[in-house]
Amino acid sequence: MQIYNTYKSTQYNLIYQTTVERIEKRYLELFDRDYKYSIIHNTNGDVCGHYPRKIVFLEYESSDNNKESFESTLQISRLQDLVNRSKMARCRGRFVCPVILYNGKHVCRSSTLAGWGELYGRTGYNYIFSGGSDDTFGDAEEVLEDDCAVRNNDSQLFDKVRGSDIKLLKYLSVRYICDLMVENKKVKFGLNVTSSEKVDKAQRYADFTLLSVPYPGCEFFREYKDRDYTAEGLVFNWNQDYVDAPLTIPACFTKNLNINWSEYQSWDLVQQTQNYLKLLLHIINSDDENGLLVHCISGWDRTPLFVSLLRLSLWADGAIHASLEPSEILYLTIAYDWFLFGHMLPDRLSKGEEIFFFCFNFLKHIVCDTFSKVVLSLFSVSCSHFFDFTVAVLNDVNVFSVYHRRKGMPLSSHPGHWNRPITSEERTPNVMTEASPLGSFKSSSSSSSNHSDQNVLRTGSTPLAVPGRRCTFVPERQVRLEAVRELFLAAYSSTVGLKSSASSPSGAISGLLEQFARGVGLRGTNAII
Repeated sequence: MQIYNTYKSTQYNLIYQTTVERIEKRYLELFDRDYKYSIIHNTNGDVCGHYPRKIVFLEYESSDNNKESFESTLQISRLQDLVNRSKMARCRGRFVCPVILYNGKHVCRSSTLAGWGELYGRTGYNYIFSGGSDDTFGDAEEVLEDDCAVRNNDSQLFDKVRGSDIKLLKYLSVRYICDLMVENKKVKFGLNVTSSEKVDKAQRYADFTLLSVPYPGCEFFREYKDRDYTAEGLVFNWNQDYVDAPLTIPACFTKNLNINWSEYQSWDLVQQTQNYLKLLLHIINSDDENGLLVHCISGWDRTPLFVSLLRLSLWADGAIHASLEPSEILYLTIAYDWFLFGHMLPDRLSKGEEIFFFCFNFLKHIVCDTFSKVVLSLFSVSCSHFFDFTVAVLNDVNVFSVYHRRKGMPLSSHPGHWNRPITSEERTPNVMTEASPLGSFKSSSSSSSNHSDQNVLRTGSTPLAVPGRRCTFVPERQVRLEAVRELFLAAYSSTVGLKSSASSPSGAISGLLEQFARGVGLRGTNAII
């Protein structure tokens, strides 16, 4: 097996650059459908080596017809300057970056705060290679002389870098900071290698509303894979020595969600992810002016999980990216939220830490309107029409084998394999399980479902079983999310070890995954097993 690499904006291989440029062009086109945006330039990784080369700053929602009818209130030069000055405040230089615009509010992502070891190491590196003068901060941060007289050098340096970080947060109107770390500080070899806002001794982040919502790291998702990708009943061990961050949520957010937060350590992975997503959605819907920052340690596993779920949930309600189809929003979130922000898929696959797969497979657990603040319209269609349409779509796309990878190996395609009871983890009450038609149908497309119970058997040689002729009402949100999930399963299966179908509507997504797998260096000619 060859050595794999993840995306880095500092790489110069011609094939690599051509592939990235093609992906950049595509995601910029998708953003342009619904937004007026500016670009934060990160050419050659000058700002951050594992952020996109062209970082999109969404200014306001706008269609093609009225893109020039508004004047931007954003000073992109000011934003770029704040980014350059604040990047050292956070682990690996992964600064606070706005990625979602919802009702004029920014949802941002980043890593956690850098500790003194990384901070001193990087400032020393910058000083040496800048010829003895490091003007990263210039005069941007003024520290009062009286304070300087009583503070040591460590405190002064933290004042500067974290002061710049705070200025960037306030410029983006971020008020809420959601920390997913299970630790107060990341410790390696007995040393604190990172910090976090919640344990800043000088309480520099006192102006922000801090939420400690500990969520298991990517290592925990090996257990998810080892349990045949079953998240129900999988509970994190909160008694481990390194776990010292308690769940801390302001009462103003807990009282309206009808969730017993004191029981969080008994939740399985499904319940925990559902409840945290409800919390994030509640936060961004409860404040009309202020935005949200989500981060874990490095910001490339748990952070894209929740950023991607937020983007897809809001899109399914028609609240963001209103013009994008299921295949397009899937392409956008895979390309932008995951890979171009540095998710190390090959490393995670080699260790069985399949948090990436979990994210999109989890969509089946958030189809109901309890995850939506939007009043959903219900609709139905002729049963016979839907049945005929479904059969036609399945025949046209020739997708009769969407496999889950179980314990690192693709499942047998023998028809008898699917003649088994549907587990509770796969079942969604009153909705279609594994049966959404694939393809580039509109968001208003209809769906149907078969009610599942303990005795229902899945038959045939495919998990995409054709639904029966029973009518039901299906929310548009559900149809959209099921479509995204099925497209992902088809693309993921075909690129991570299985041969794709040439006529599959998930081909564009498969192509994206394959481009990262081959052209960008995630895999060679052999399948990842």
